[in-house]
Amino acid sequence: MTQRLTKLDHTLTLVHALTGSIEGLTLDEMADLLGVTRRTVERMRNLILVHFDLDEVLDGRQKRFRIKDSPGRAYSRPSTHEVAALEAVVDAGRRDGTANARVLATLLSKIKIAFDSDGRRRLDNDLDLLTRLQRSRVPAGPIVDVSPEDLTEIQAAILSGHCVEFDYRPDGAETPSWRRVVPYGLVHGPVTYLLGKMPDRDDPPYTFRLDRMTNVRASEVLGCPPDDWDLDAWLADSFGIWRENDHDIVLRVLAPSVPKARSWRFHPAQQVEEDGETLLVRFRAGGLREIADHLFTWGGNIVIEGPPALREVMRERLALAQSALASLP
Repeated sequence: MTQRLTKLDHTLTLVHALTGSIEGLTLDEMADLLGVTRRTVERMRNLILVHFDLDEVLDGRQKRFRIKDSPGRAYSRPSTHEVAALEAVVDAGRRDGTANARVLATLLSKIKIAFDSDGRRRLDNDLDLLTRLQRSRVPAGPIVDVSPEDLTEIQAAILSGHCVEFDYRPDGAETPSWRRVVPYGLVHGPVTYLLGKMPDRDDPPYTFRLDRMTNVRASEVLGCPPDDWDLDAWLADSFGIWRENDHDIVLRVLAPSVPKARSWRFHPAQQVEEDGETLLVRFRAGGLREIADHLFTWGGNIVIEGPPALREVMRERLALAQSALASLP
């Protein structure tokens, strides 16, 4: 038996023993069972702890370990690490106003309630440290206030195959106007958008910000996207959220930033090729202003090879950026 298979055999043997033991096993008993050192057993115990609810009982001056549940239930029970990850997402969502934050908070509460009293006690103790020392970074962006009820209404309309009706106030408008759209999808992020298409027009779908919608309700009019509708493909048509005619984008990454660019995703359909000491990145997308704004973060180490329209947008963005310094001495 190879060394890798031996390790797997030892791990499975130990999982079986910890599941079948009533009193639990000490580290020394585990080592004797497998014929390995105590240090090896400690590493295996730590690995098993990631995947199973490992109960720890103090027996005099020794600790005994056992897996309380059957292996099947152990794999279906969320781990502390998983719950902590969800709690970090919920916390970030609350701080940046993500529309799904309240729904995820409800899911988090249900997951915690599913633990028995001992499990909840251990979970709370572990979560106290993990949640205190973990955060999801909330980037600069708009502060939005989205009603969870509005999100629920839209999701209900999607499930029932109906249009969505709402009053919408675009940016700069003084009063809202009524809309009825076929829901083509929801795009979540710092700002949540409903992607909707007018049911009586051949226009492409439009984006509507949920925080600018009021009186949201499922319509009595039926409406759903075609079976071949692909939300991912629609998103890939643009660099960001703004829609415009797409362009063949060609960017040359200069040598200082090549290592970073090799592990960077500019676009889901990007093509990357070596060109001497530089790197060429190609993709097709709209959203030239968003591309130009992103290129500012590369500190001049990306050259716009094409299209000319992107270079022109970059000139405009540079002129606007210069105006921020115009009043300084």
